[in-house]
Amino acid sequence: MEGERFSRAVSEAFIHLYEKGLVRRRHRLVNWSCALRSAISDIEVESRQLNGKTYLAVPGYERKVPFGLLFSFAYPSAGGDGEIIVATTRPETMLGDTAVAVHPDDPRYLKFHEKNLRHPFSGRLLPVVTHQLVNPAFGTGAVKVTPAHSLVDFEMAQDLALPSMSVIGEDGAMTEAGGDWIQGVKRFDAREKVLAALKEKGLYRGDCEHAMLLPVCSRSGDVIEHLLKRQWFVTCEGMAQKAVRAVESGELRITPSYHQKNWKNWLLNISDWCISRQLWWGHQIPAYLVSVSQAPSLQDNNDESEGFWVAAHSESEARKKAASVLGRPESELSLRRDEDVLDTWFSSALFPFAMLGWPEQTKDLADFYPNSLLETGSDLLFFWVARMVMLGGQLTGRLPFKEVFLHSMVRDAHGRKMSKSLGNVLDPLDVMTGISLESLRGKLKEGNLDPREFKVAESGLIKDYPHGIPECGTDALRFALCSHRVQGDDINLDVASVLAVRHFCNKVWNGVKFTLSALGEGFTPLPMAELRPQAPLDRWLLDRLRQLTEECEKKLRSYEVHQATAAIHAFWLKNYCDVYVEAVKPVLKGPGGPDARQVLYWGAEQTLRLLAPFTPYLSEELWQRLPAATSWHAPSVCVAEYPSPWHTAHWSYPEEERRFDFVFSVIRTLRGLRSDYNLTKARPEVYISCSQEDDLLSLQSFLSPLQTLSFSGPLHIHLSGATPLECVDGPGWASGDVTENSRVYMNLTVSNEPT
Repeated sequence: MEGERFSRAVSEAFIHLYEKGLVRRRHRLVNWSCALRSAISDIEVESRQLNGKTYLAVPGYERKVPFGLLFSFAYPSAGGDGEIIVATTRPETMLGDTAVAVHPDDPRYLKFHEKNLRHPFSGRLLPVVTHQLVNPAFGTGAVKVTPAHSLVDFEMAQDLALPSMSVIGEDGAMTEAGGDWIQGVKRFDAREKVLAALKEKGLYRGDCEHAMLLPVCSRSGDVIEHLLKRQWFVTCEGMAQKAVRAVESGELRITPSYHQKNWKNWLLNISDWCISRQLWWGHQIPAYLVSVSQAPSLQDNNDESEGFWVAAHSESEARKKAASVLGRPESELSLRRDEDVLDTWFSSALFPFAMLGWPEQTKDLADFYPNSLLETGSDLLFFWVARMVMLGGQLTGRLPFKEVFLHSMVRDAHGRKMSKSLGNVLDPLDVMTGISLESLRGKLKEGNLDPREFKVAESGLIKDYPHGIPECGTDALRFALCSHRVQGDDINLDVASVLAVRHFCNKVWNGVKFTLSALGEGFTPLPMAELRPQAPLDRWLLDRLRQLTEECEKKLRSYEVHQATAAIHAFWLKNYCDVYVEAVKPVLKGPGGPDARQVLYWGAEQTLRLLAPFTPYLSEELWQRLPAATSWHAPSVCVAEYPSPWHTAHWSYPEEERRFDFVFSVIRTLRGLRSDYNLTKARPEVYISCSQEDDLLSLQSFLSPLQTLSFSGPLHIHLSGATPLECVDGPGWASGDVTENSRVYMNLTVSNEPT
């Protein structure tokens, strides 16, 4: 039922655009993939830069084909009094040449103006024409004109009323129009035959390396052939201008903002969109070619079309429309539906409103359209996003969404695009569950790679995954992807980085496990608003938790997702586990234990809620084990309220933050001295000399964590100048700077330890 409803929406969109004159049947050059036997749109064509002679694999050819060469040959004049040498990268298409063009101001060819040349194989006369599009500096300054196989030549032929001749067919083989001697030969094999024939006639003038852009089908890897076909085209200019204005006015926001320039440039230079596809799957085009019995011809309702077309949901509806327009009885009409299907991106562009019931005015459409945010890959900006905006505005009168957030492309660890032929495609399931090298090779064998590609792919697998891929888990993969900056460069995904996140997930598990054991039986959390501990260490952690909540709120609102994950990662490892959990262990047994348990609880509970979007399974499992914090407890962490700065604003203790920064600098200095002198198990006597009384108070207030975290023995804290420290001025003592005037002294003379 849903499929039928969506299919009807697709047909309705085509019919609406057809009746508004925005979809027309045209005889135009299209981008044709001989491998797919179908037309493809402009943005499905990749322009591959070649700097010179380059051998490339082309589907359907056993050997690689050379490209990046400029060939020159001569066309003799019809009167036998000269010749014009032309240069081309496609000598095989010369069989379809209908003219030779030169620039009107090029003095080299003035004598040939309005003269004819003779085709060496067919004997046809080719007029010498002039046109401003010809670049006198390219090659010899004279170019062959093949309107049926070149976009520039087609435009030139339209201006000069030149005929067109198609010499390459849909299968990539030469047609009958090229001559019996070459009919059926594949196009790049035909290139060699044409060159050989030109040499035999003495007309070949040589070749040279030539930098060029080669159009390649992004789906099949085939070299694009421009073929003259009758297809359906969407006129995009008006819709594109509205889409540009939507971004300029702020009605539509695109993040990252640098994509807005690309958006404007592409839409302002957009061409008509060919939506016909010659595939066996997809939505069949709802257009019917109408003929009338005992009528020699019909007046076209579409320029350049091969007959009278009607767009309708069904044949009966089309018959009624045609009868009304033509003034003929329905019984006299014969209809044939177009066998082609619509471009997938046409139907995909309708998704935001068709999924909600359009064209019917459903409750879902009224409640949820337009959407607020679209998140998708930056590579789909023109394939999908621009077309959703254009068709959404045209068909509903409203933009389909208010914001577009574009994330980066995910590439392999070396920055290469993932490709089956390179063997570097990472299946997310393999990263989650793990897979052996042998199984990876087995999956590769099941693909459709040719033997040469298989060897390259297998070599890449062995190099990158010599021991296979270890099990990393779903949450680790999700968190690792979110840890990359998604608003800039492409994401180079390394399995090692995912494995590192798995270790972080283990740290989260163990940290919460300790917290649960510390809470004990019968623990009841205080409401957040009532938790106001007095111990400096407790207040310090809550202040850090407050800052974390504010940081996540800020970064998620600005779509800096990687900075939110980095903040959570740093808080849990450096603040919660490495500092607070270690320092609070002796406190739990004393009078400060109740407050410490509350702080442990809320530190873990808030972190799990912050983590939930990134590690939903881990967060859910651990959050369910924590005691309920309120009388109403959300059934799942994924529907629990996300931590907000408003809830933690009362945990602002800037003085504890400043004091602990100084204390931790002392701890780092002590740890450095112990490491430098290899005092791994000793508990040496330590003196700390402070330059300011406030620093002295800071150390005294954090005395317990100071001793716990620095693994020190007897600890003496003094104010500089108040108490002499002659006892540490001599051999057997080491010192380190904390600040400009504060120092740490450590006794190196410890039993059972080297000095």
